[in-house]
Amino acid sequence: MNIKLLAVGKTDNKQLSDLIDKYIKRLGFYIKFDFEIIQDLKNAKNLSETQQKEKEGLLILEKITSSDIVILLDENGKQYDSVGFSEVLQKHMNSGIKQLVFVIGGPYGFSQKIYSRATNKISLSKMTFSHQMIRLFFVEQLYRGFTILKNEPYHHR
Repeated sequence: MNIKLLAVGKTDNKQLSDLIDKYIKRLGFYIKFDFEIIQDLKNAKNLSETQQKEKEGLLILEKITSSDIVILLDENGKQYDSVGFSEVLQKHMNSGIKQLVFVIGGPYGFSQKIYSRATNKISLSKMTFSHQMIRLFFVEQLYRGFTILKNEPYHHR
């Protein structure tokens, strides 16, 4: 199985980028992982929230195939602890799917088309974080999930 993370907009902060890269490199020991950035919209300030979500949604849909399982990182999604999240990963790996795609939306979230295409929604916290910070939190939790599945000492139970 391949895991892909799609995120709208680049990460401006070099320290954040370096930490994200650190966990992406670590993930390579466990699974094929791709991190794709969907470029920020040009002239976004001239668009309404709805227009921005619609345009970002079309760009997201271009990166997803019909056979992909799509999980949105969304504030209204189901919350898991780290062990529960590792169980979700294991379930998907056991199902024989080819690609699992996690999506981090732009500043206003997702269009209705994206919600309709999604298989599931996960929330990393009840708190709100910048969409740049969520990237780091997510790749760290993904790495943690695989160390849990392999009974490695990174996660202390």
